[in-house]
Amino acid sequence: MRLNRRHFLHTATAFSLLGGRAWAATETRFEDFVIRTVSDGKLVLPIDFLMPEGADQQQIASLLQEAGVSGETYDSPLNLTLMQRGEDLILFDAGSGPDFMPTAGRLPDALAAMGIAPDQITHVLFTHAHPDHIWGVLDDFDEPIFRNAQHLINRVERDFWLDPATMETIDPSRQTFVAGARRRIETLGDRLEVFEDGDEVLPGVTALMTPGHTPGHTSFDLAGQAFVIGDAVTTPHMGFHRPDLPSGSDQNPERGAETRVSMLTRLADSGVAVVGYHLPDGGIGKVVRDGDAFAFQSA
Repeated sequence: MRLNRRHFLHTATAFSLLGGRAWAATETRFEDFVIRTVSDGKLVLPIDFLMPEGADQQQIASLLQEAGVSGETYDSPLNLTLMQRGEDLILFDAGSGPDFMPTAGRLPDALAAMGIAPDQITHVLFTHAHPDHIWGVLDDFDEPIFRNAQHLINRVERDFWLDPATMETIDPSRQTFVAGARRRIETLGDRLEVFEDGDEVLPGVTALMTPGHTPGHTSFDLAGQAFVIGDAVTTPHMGFHRPDLPSGSDQNPERGAETRVSMLTRLADSGVAVVGYHLPDGGIGKVVRDGDAFAFQSA
């Protein structure tokens, strides 16, 4: 399957956000901070996005049917994590902006509905630089929306999108992803700082590489009490019930599967709260064991 921005837009035009202007606002309190999920809308994706080349198509179709997923498309929610600790308002990722899909890019309205102005955000931490995570960082005039915020990204992730070889070697369907990420990273310039795997990027916030979805995809451990998983798991069905299967959303499907199995095992054993960018019910919950596999249990 070849998936690109044109395919996204064509598929999405026939679908609208159900219920109009309704924003996800899930909240969980921890020892010294509060987590809220903020909705950027949703992606409307072709069902074959869940069936990468080389995978057992019949097996995946059967698993999706068991999970109640049918039709030619499926909706993928977009849950940004907003962490409030003292005077800090820390946003994980920046949403899609207006140029990716018509059903996404709702972050500014969602923040306004919560009474939060963009210039109140103190930090923006990127899990990775796919369109629905970084394209929303600039306004219509290519100015940073979160003008008072410190922006941080994994060095491996930044270097991958800036490397001229990436445009030449990535699947052609994702070349718009490269152009979009590069433009935003270059425009941010000195506003964007880099960190390394394992760094404590902010007090109590540790960056841990969870690669496969992208080369430098990063999750964040919040003081051992919560874990922002980004896109290490992108579906509440396949990603948990068969984490070992490759995912069409991952740039390196084999590495992504290895990461999922390892990460979900640790999270199920620890019992800490997780926040998933594309998981249901606001994305906050826990990973629990379900026989030989796992399941997402909403908060």
